[in-house]
Amino acid sequence: MDETKHPKAPWRNFYGRRHGKGLRDSQREFLDADLAALSPGAVDWDANPERRKLDLGALFGGRETWLEIGFGGGEHMVHQAARRPDVGLIGCEPFINGVAMLLGKIRKAGVGNIRIHPGDVRDLFDVLPDASVARAFLLYPDPWPKKRHHRRRFVTPDYLVPLARVMRSGAELRVATDIPDYVRQTLEQVPRHGFSRQAAADWHRPWDDWAPTRYEQKALREGRTPHYLTFTRD
Repeated sequence: MDETKHPKAPWRNFYGRRHGKGLRDSQREFLDADLAALSPGAVDWDANPERRKLDLGALFGGRETWLEIGFGGGEHMVHQAARRPDVGLIGCEPFINGVAMLLGKIRKAGVGNIRIHPGDVRDLFDVLPDASVARAFLLYPDPWPKKRHHRRRFVTPDYLVPLARVMRSGAELRVATDIPDYVRQTLEQVPRHGFSRQAAADWHRPWDDWAPTRYEQKALREGRTPHYLTFTRD
């Protein structure tokens, strides 16, 4: 169910969890104390019903913008932020437990170049300027394994069309998944929406700057093989 309440907001089906098991007191404190300062306020429909575009120059001081879609527990995002202080990263994750985990990692790492949208990435797409994102990550997205649920996957036109709009020419899209049928759908759909696949000698080998995530580790424990796909925005 879509939890957006503003009367101008479009009706959008949302599938997946927003809340999990109870948060620890420390995680609640992270959410109460840190989230508002790290959230681009203009994504919120009540704060920005006219959908004015984000001022990324003001948000990141002119740094290049990267986007992580569904950052899970935030391991990869904090790794990239610490490794590349010259870029600004926006992470989008509707699962509030994952947001709380990321906030704790941000405090521990002391990185200052991350902003967070704790909600549907399509609301973020509404307010990102055209051709503004230099790199995007889609890492171990929800596989929706049942065939009747494949339309819920990110690699569908509802998501790929706005993603292509906000990515600049030559920008890189990285996709990691351990689900063979998700690989199939990714290879079918992503090139149809303005992207070209970069050839790789071994698509089971992660990128040189990769940081393992909890979802990758779970896949390996359960005997599934990760795939790492790279595309370039045309």
